[in-house]
Amino acid sequence: MKVKNVGSNMTELQLNNGTSVLFSYETPVAAGTVDGWFKTEQWYSTTTTKHINKWLEGITPQTRSQEFFNSLVAD
Repeated sequence: MKVKNVGSNMTELQLNNGTSVLFSYETPVAAGTVDGWFKTEQWYSTTTTKHINKWLEGITPQTRSQEFFNSLVAD
């Protein structure tokens, strides 16, 4: 597992299985997996939306429930 700061209040968690998860502040909101790219369907704020769009620039992600992202990073 590797943690990478990718912007102000934006953190990317790279898991050992090849999955990357974007955190906006402390919330997982987007991910890249072997199955594709995903963003949360939950709206948090204008800033979080900007974080997601910046991280996924040029990618058209599928939407998933917030529970999907929570499960990616659950203990």
